Amino acid sequence: MPLNISCPGCSTLNKVPAERLQDGPKCGKCKQPLFQGKPVDLTAANYQNMVTRNDIPVLVDCWASWCGPCKQFSPVFEQAAGQFEPKLRLAKLDTEGQQAIAAQLQIRSIPTLILFKQGKEVARISGALPLGQLKQWLNQNGVDL
Repeated sequence: MPLNISCPGCSTLNKVPAERLQDGPKCGKCKQPLFQGKPVDLTAANYQNMVTRNDIPVLVDCWASWCGPCKQFSPVFEQAAGQFEPKLRLAKLDTEGQQAIAAQLQIRSIPTLILFKQGKEVARISGALPLGQLKQWLNQNGVDL
């Protein structure tokens, strides 16, 4: 059954057969790879397609440039994107630059990680995690990595 996967470049939804996710699918519109091994920056323009319309789980890192723990966690999140795609889409939300989305998500502390499945929030945790602990938390919340 095809899955809806949003393009990190142009936000277009692409239908990709589940068994072809590992084959390096490209966007039908802009021809960029649908999985680039790095987190997608969330904006008001791409939030809906990236978070609510992907058929794979989406993990959002809510951060700010002035936050020390956020800076420490950033390389771990980058590494996770390289390891966990295409089973999981990773995205970053700059809570200062995207205040409306941060308010909608009710971000009270940073870093905060929010896991979405089928566009619905299923889990949330605050604080920076080492990669192994992040993977364990994802597995506990139904993400099969």
